[in-house]
Amino acid sequence: MATVQADAAPPESTSDTVLGGRVVLRQPLAGYRVAIDPILLAAACAAEAGETVVDLGCGIGTAALCVARRLSSVRCVGVDLQAPLIAFAVENATANHLADRVRFFSGDILDPALPVYAARAEQVIVNPPYLPRDRATIPANPIKALANVEGAADLPAWVAAAARALKPGGCATFVHRADRLPELLSAFAGPFGTISVLPIHPKADQAARRVIVAGRLGQRGPASLLPGLVLHEPDGAFTAAAQHILRDGGALSLAAS
Repeated sequence: MATVQADAAPPESTSDTVLGGRVVLRQPLAGYRVAIDPILLAAACAAEAGETVVDLGCGIGTAALCVARRLSSVRCVGVDLQAPLIAFAVENATANHLADRVRFFSGDILDPALPVYAARAEQVIVNPPYLPRDRATIPANPIKALANVEGAADLPAWVAAAARALKPGGCATFVHRADRLPELLSAFAGPFGTISVLPIHPKADQAARRVIVAGRLGQRGPASLLPGLVLHEPDGAFTAAAQHILRDGGALSLAAS
């Protein structure tokens, strides 16, 4: 997907936790490091009992593992182009005793033979590279470069991949930068309807920097702009709503009131 190639040698790593210690993550020491975005994405996944969740661009498996920890009767499949990150993801599934319900494999979303396209799931979650290649400074770390900067797969390609991996009526949920919301909605407008947009604000008096966007494949229901989630109090501490998601493992509803 991109011309930058990750080193074959396993990167140095650290062991960390998210969801208040409920999920343990081995991750690279430098370059790609987990932020809160995949945790918010996982919280927004409204999978029901018995459903399968596909995590496209899964990295070290954070979002898929958080979904599986919160929802004990769903199965997750994670796909990422980078084999070094998939190796971490597989290790993380085992370390969290979730390997029976969470699988990871290396693959390219531009490959029409990608197994998840044939299987089709009820839910797809996506935390794609945020930066378009023509507007990005390519990070020196090759793993970070592939994770952060779009390669051959641009944003419409990621949306098309989500649609291809879903059953009719299935739900695609993306987390992305707020300044790319117009592009994301434009890509959603073809295959998806009943679209919900949730702004994520750093503080109550600051503009949203992230958005979570969800839509149903093949549906044509009305769109909803939801009240935003505020992450931090004026003093910088997490708000109670943010703590409920990030520390307690709570859900983030995208249902319109």
